[in-house]
Amino acid sequence: MNASDLQSLVLWFIPVLLSLTVHEWAHAASAHALGDDTAARLGRLTLNPIPHIDPVGTVLLPVMQVIFSGGVFFAWAKPVPVTPTRFTRKVTMSTGMMIVSAAGPVSNLLLALGAALSMGLAMRAGQTNEAIYAFAQSMLVLNLALAIFNMIPLPPLDGSKVLLGLLPRRTALAYEKIFPYAPVLLIGVFLFGGRLIHRPMMWLGGWLMHLSAAIAG
Repeated sequence: MNASDLQSLVLWFIPVLLSLTVHEWAHAASAHALGDDTAARLGRLTLNPIPHIDPVGTVLLPVMQVIFSGGVFFAWAKPVPVTPTRFTRKVTMSTGMMIVSAAGPVSNLLLALGAALSMGLAMRAGQTNEAIYAFAQSMLVLNLALAIFNMIPLPPLDGSKVLLGLLPRRTALAYEKIFPYAPVLLIGVFLFGGRLIHRPMMWLGGWLMHLSAAIAG
């Protein structure tokens, strides 16, 4: 591995750790806010990345993607455990799960927005350090990909639980019948997910880059 490959790994691996940690923390924090302390009791209500690391999804898969494609578009951490029966009675269990599930992708969208704002402000201030710009760009691309990918409405992705909470009860019961096939569906998502998220990524990424350029002046 040469110096360029090592630099690419660092510029992508740190954003992967940060992004996945914030994603899982957002799930845990929203569940805790709704009255479920399961994640907190298991040490998952933390911004320390170590409890969230999945050896394959957080380490091996991102490293392989950087080596073979130069970037990271798919990654995951250990899922945060949630006990819907512990939710406050102010929300139904389905609504609570919808909120908790949406919190992860929303956190990634906010990180992508933060990266775009950082790039614009850095350029406005005359900071042109290539490493800083590359890091912010990696944060933007990765978090957009994580947000859009996780909102695909197929189990076990977050989007499936969000959709489940929005559907009428009878339709939701019918939709739940595909949940036992989550492992097979997930393979399909990995094979074709890139095509599904390409257009939304181009649109949102273009808008964020336009925002960054506008801030830079």
